[in-house]
Amino acid sequence: MNRPLTISLKTGVFASVLALAAGGALAETTVTAVMHSDLRVLDPIITTAHITRDHGYMIYDVLLAEDAQFNIQPQMAEVAASDDGLTYTFTLREGLKFHDGAPVTGEDVVASLQRWGKRDTGGQMIMDVTESIEAPDEKTIVWKLKEPFGPFLATVGKQSGVPPFIMPKRIAETPADQAIQEHIGSGPFKFVPEEFQPGVGVTYTKNEDYVPRSEPASGYAGGKVVNVDKVQWVTMSDSQTAVNALQSGDIDLIESMPVDLIPLLEGDDTVVVEKRAEYGFQTMGRMNFKYPPFDNPQIRKAALMAMSQEPVLAALTGSPEYYKVCGAIFGCGTPFENTTGTETLVAKGDPAGAKKLLEEAGYDGTPVVLMQPTDGPTLKAQPVVAAQQLRDAGFTVDMQPMDWQTLVTRRASMDPPAQGGWNMFFTNWQISEIASPINNVMLNGRGDQAWFGWPDDPEMEKLRQEFIDAKTPEEQKAVTDKIQAHAIGVVNYVPLGEYNFPQARRAVLTDMAPTAVPVFWGLKKTEE
Repeated sequence: MNRPLTISLKTGVFASVLALAAGGALAETTVTAVMHSDLRVLDPIITTAHITRDHGYMIYDVLLAEDAQFNIQPQMAEVAASDDGLTYTFTLREGLKFHDGAPVTGEDVVASLQRWGKRDTGGQMIMDVTESIEAPDEKTIVWKLKEPFGPFLATVGKQSGVPPFIMPKRIAETPADQAIQEHIGSGPFKFVPEEFQPGVGVTYTKNEDYVPRSEPASGYAGGKVVNVDKVQWVTMSDSQTAVNALQSGDIDLIESMPVDLIPLLEGDDTVVVEKRAEYGFQTMGRMNFKYPPFDNPQIRKAALMAMSQEPVLAALTGSPEYYKVCGAIFGCGTPFENTTGTETLVAKGDPAGAKKLLEEAGYDGTPVVLMQPTDGPTLKAQPVVAAQQLRDAGFTVDMQPMDWQTLVTRRASMDPPAQGGWNMFFTNWQISEIASPINNVMLNGRGDQAWFGWPDDPEMEKLRQEFIDAKTPEEQKAVTDKIQAHAIGVVNYVPLGEYNFPQARRAVLTDMAPTAVPVFWGLKKTEE
């Protein structure tokens, strides 16, 4: 369980802040944030957990990055493509150095890309057509393909899911199914291992050796200029405590501000409440395809039929201002929006129809082990509402409470549900993460190589390849329409609508990038 901090705490992660403040002129500029989740898993390649990805952006860098207009830009390296689209040559820029002082070399990049390609959905597809990735010298990486891969740069430069963070070779050579034990990158912040306490907090310090790009920051691209000395993420599982700490100045930022507590901040000119980005999140339910009852597609369809988005979203946000019913697996308002097959989801569900389908499928009452996170304002409501919807349709539900980071670890288990595995959990994705068949990890149909739930779906893999081979936006849209129908038909997952929680920050924090992923370069903290 997470241990909440109170604003009177004088030890743990606040101790250094208070001591420095008492020292007057020696005080460092420290930003203290309550993130959407506690951080426990530190390897950003082995999991898609957002808090681990956010940790990755603090300490690692990437070859290419997405700017504010969603264009792919050079970051660690310039890139040139051959006319036939089969060879990509990356040239590392000057000044790249890991936190242990070693220079970043081509061999580090090759090892990092190879490990990433074993875990990331898009990376797996690129590796299918990769002939070789080699480093002919310390500054150059040559990536050769056996056949063109249209979204190559977009996949290598994508901002979320599993970004291809660059690590030292010795760390990147860790098998892709084992967690790394060292956490050294070349990014704008350094991880402080002695101040990392799961359930309490984590500390990052400014990387004084980091050389930002010369271009202005834009999205996740451009110059990553750090204007503060230290960033601390502290765990406060009680939202009221976090709001009190924000108002008193003990913390500077709440990443996911509970909507029902926003009125407490009205009229407080020391605090700013704002949405981070235009597009928010999709919330969704994922089933385990390996074990009963959801190894049966008819029973998965019954679960889909039992659910309704509106009650889930209302419980999640508390206000229609912050949510939208939407059955599109690629998100509403995106180029590939299509809502085929989700009529009951965006209406009121069909528990009677679901119960009848369960009977026809021969459901024998096998319990649905449903993992329920008890912390985090964006994670707690979905399983509670969905569990009741499933019960109303005739399912037996065994809802098991745990903190989110325990869930993140447990969902990787392929053990039977009765032996520490699971049948169903709920999670959230940024719309940008699910807006194409390459980025959307839930659409991976590679069985044990797929994302948690492990669907073995050759038809989905065929459709994703059709998307890669498509020559025009119109051809791509035709393929994604087929993917929508297929994904809902086999119940690859249950899209439960969209929401956009605001963040709350003290007004002394300025110039925070309006990115969906919270990044801490660029921002400034002024004197109060």
